[in-house]
Amino acid sequence: MERDAIDLGKLGVFRLFRMYFVPTLLGMLAMAAVTAFDGIFVGHGVGSDGIAAINLLIPVMMVFNGLGIMIGAGCSVVASIQLSRGKEKVARINVTQAMVFATILTIIPSAAMVLFSETTLRLLGSSDALMPMAKDYLLWYVPAWVFQIWSAIALYVIRLDGAPKLAMGCTVISAAINFVLDWLFIFPLGWGVMGAAFATAISVAVGGLIAMAYLLFYARTLRLCRLKISPKSLRLFCRNIGYQCRIGSSGLLTEATLATFMFMGNQVFMHYLGEDGVGAFGIACYYVPFVFMVGNAVAQSAQPIISYNFGLGNMRRVNSAERVALATAVTCGLVVTLLFALYPEMLVSLFLNDGGNAANIATFGLPYFSASFIFFVINLTVIGYYQSIESAKPATAFALLRGFVFLIPSFLLLPSMIGESGMWLALACSEVLTSLAILIFFAVRKKSKFYYTE
Repeated sequence: MERDAIDLGKLGVFRLFRMYFVPTLLGMLAMAAVTAFDGIFVGHGVGSDGIAAINLLIPVMMVFNGLGIMIGAGCSVVASIQLSRGKEKVARINVTQAMVFATILTIIPSAAMVLFSETTLRLLGSSDALMPMAKDYLLWYVPAWVFQIWSAIALYVIRLDGAPKLAMGCTVISAAINFVLDWLFIFPLGWGVMGAAFATAISVAVGGLIAMAYLLFYARTLRLCRLKISPKSLRLFCRNIGYQCRIGSSGLLTEATLATFMFMGNQVFMHYLGEDGVGAFGIACYYVPFVFMVGNAVAQSAQPIISYNFGLGNMRRVNSAERVALATAVTCGLVVTLLFALYPEMLVSLFLNDGGNAANIATFGLPYFSASFIFFVINLTVIGYYQSIESAKPATAFALLRGFVFLIPSFLLLPSMIGESGMWLALACSEVLTSLAILIFFAVRKKSKFYYTE
């Protein structure tokens, strides 16, 4: 296992960020590709109804992934600060507690969803026509979610342990396996949506097991350790997990934003445009994780640098890292926005090339949809900054604004006000309003203790 020696307190901030960002971005994009491959192969092998069926389950998957990000971000920040203070054993204990808690938290609701699959899908808005395919996807994919949670948490820890290239490798390997198995199961074997679910389950299981093997046997500093079982240890366990979850709670809310966006979108598009509308919206939903992963890569690349130097009290390097992250966020957001605004037909054709109604709806909507991307990435970067300095309240507040306070009214009001384009502009409206709230907050708090001036 390759491990890189990275001095978070002395190397140049821009160089450090670049060392983390490139492998992190590639790994994040590969992670998003795991689900996107399902949509591409299902779109060509089954049709828009297959995409719509899978999209019904994506909001719940986002919530589970958000739990992994919450726990992973929280334990990474705590472990990073403990390492900066020379407390390696405490850092290892925090990481181990996070993995144990996440495993328990995932297995119980996953089992309930499998046992009550039809009830779950009805609650998610499934029609009778979509139910058989949606049920196939649920039954074959949901049992593998525990491996996905392992991977989501472990990638934070592996990067902190000085092995960002290995973290990238876990996700790239998963994506490659999913690509091959999706093709095999959907086309030669003809398994349809069930084949897509089975392929994804195998791929995330491989990625999760690789990440877990590293933490168990190969980690340089943050190797998992044996936990004590006693009343006092259980109290400390609960206290530590509560603190980690509080720090990382905005990460859960960020994923909950996507879950809310997809759930509300499914309902609104079904109401106004029917199953073709949900299929078109499903194409957009396959692209949202790529945009999210760009923002997440920026935030996660800055997090070890910010947290470590915050633990040392070096605010000059903390703010330097945040400036680099924000500049990267604006650049990446602009590039992605231009791609979607200029080439919607090409992006839609990756999933549907039949020229049907669903494809036409998606081609019309993607340019409007892309108006959110710059603000989306910037907001994620700012939320990640506050997570990294153990300032949970602003991070949580901004996550709530973009995920619930602004997003739900935008979805309910804009379609009735401006028609079909309003459905596509709901996310942009929410993200712009959140960015304005952040600017107001910065203006009011610019002389706070977390703000550095020369």
